[in-house]
Amino acid sequence: MDSFIVAALVLCSLTATACGDKGGSKARSCSDIRHFYSGKGFSMDGIPQSEISGEHLRICPQGYTCCTSDMEDNLAMLSRREVEGLLKDAGRSLQVSLGGQYKAFDGYFLELLNSSAATLEETFMSTWRSFYSQNSLVFNELYTDLRHYYRGSSLNLEEALNEFWARLLERLFFHANKQYSIGDDYLECVSKQLETLHPFGEVPRDLKMKVTRTFVAARSFVQGLVVSGEVVRRVSQVPLSQECMRAIMRMTYCPHCRGMASARPCVNYCSNVLKGCLANQADLDTEWRHLAETMMQVSDRFDGPSGLDVVVLSLPYRISEAMMTMVENIEATNEEVTVEERSASSANKLGRLVSDVTMRLRDMQPYWVSLPRMLCSDRVATGAGAEDRCWNGMTRASVSVQLIKIDYSCFHVATSSCCNVVSVGDDSSGSGSGAICTDEVCSRAPRLVVPVTQRPVYPYPPENKKVVKASVSQNLPCVVTYLLSLLVLLLRLR
Repeated sequence: MDSFIVAALVLCSLTATACGDKGGSKARSCSDIRHFYSGKGFSMDGIPQSEISGEHLRICPQGYTCCTSDMEDNLAMLSRREVEGLLKDAGRSLQVSLGGQYKAFDGYFLELLNSSAATLEETFMSTWRSFYSQNSLVFNELYTDLRHYYRGSSLNLEEALNEFWARLLERLFFHANKQYSIGDDYLECVSKQLETLHPFGEVPRDLKMKVTRTFVAARSFVQGLVVSGEVVRRVSQVPLSQECMRAIMRMTYCPHCRGMASARPCVNYCSNVLKGCLANQADLDTEWRHLAETMMQVSDRFDGPSGLDVVVLSLPYRISEAMMTMVENIEATNEEVTVEERSASSANKLGRLVSDVTMRLRDMQPYWVSLPRMLCSDRVATGAGAEDRCWNGMTRASVSVQLIKIDYSCFHVATSSCCNVVSVGDDSSGSGSGAICTDEVCSRAPRLVVPVTQRPVYPYPPENKKVVKASVSQNLPCVVTYLLSLLVLLLRLR
């Protein structure tokens, strides 16, 4: 009996101690996350007042938590929208820069073309008088064709130039022989002998080569700026994958659920997460750098004795020289001094434009691979001891050695899936369709497999013993086709 009483007293004593310990360990308040969660615009309904068990969580660590399943889902979607917004903002900044370069160069080139046309009218009105007054449409149509080609028209520039010289020959021949009755058939026969007789000397051949080279380069350059901006816009709008959303949620808002709102992601952790999320974008790096390099090489052609300014501004004088060769059969008057004076006045402006564009192109080369660093710069833990106090996906500590790897090896871009892609194909003759790529045309294009680069790894909690592989279901839009078609175009100019 005595032993039973002693055993009962001991049991009661142990039970009382245990009950006392439980009663003394008070669950932490969730007031901080309640305030934070409502501040993000979410309803307060169902938010716990104090920590609850976290077995229901699917993304955050399953310890004691202040987040319900609905809260976890809402914050995951929020983290995804925020990062996608940052990507769009970064892309918009680059788009604005490229757009500014396009407007500056495009405005300058059209101003140059208009100046050349005005010079031709002024010069020919005093030199060729009645002939120009009666035939000004021939010259106006030449400049109209040049503008249309520069703007992306599908006309063949060589054919347009040949047509100009043939029509000019007809009009000059008729003007020089007004006293005779000359029929249209005879004039047509004369124009067909242009290549054989060389009535204008070597000017048409020389001018065709220089004009074609200059306008193909200028058109390709502005198209490169436009397409580059479009590539950035479209890639920046690609939604992040579900795997990425979970990783960003775990990095960004899981600390709030654990009552560690002040903990910011570890530097390497943030870098790994965003490198994994943006691995597809990083696959554009090689083509993007190649594009920038090629455009810089094209811009180098805008200077020199056969540069953009000299060729465009010399058009009136070279045409006049050719006309005098035919009509008077004497040495053309030397008007090169005037051309040099006019081109020198614009050379400084062109030099500044090309220098500015080149600098921007060089700066944009590492854009796709630098995105993770850019996005992490404002959100990671910094300062002394940061790596000991930062969030590593589970708690405050250095980055966990347990890693999860995402396999992006299935990332392919098929050109056959590309619709409504602007074709910017040109060749050395100055022809170019400027057309829209249709399903039928694209379906005949070869399949492009983007090379897979080494992938980063995600830090994940120790409970994930297996290395899990996840495929990315979404593809980037057909931007690689944009880049490659543009590169082919530009490389043909080398």
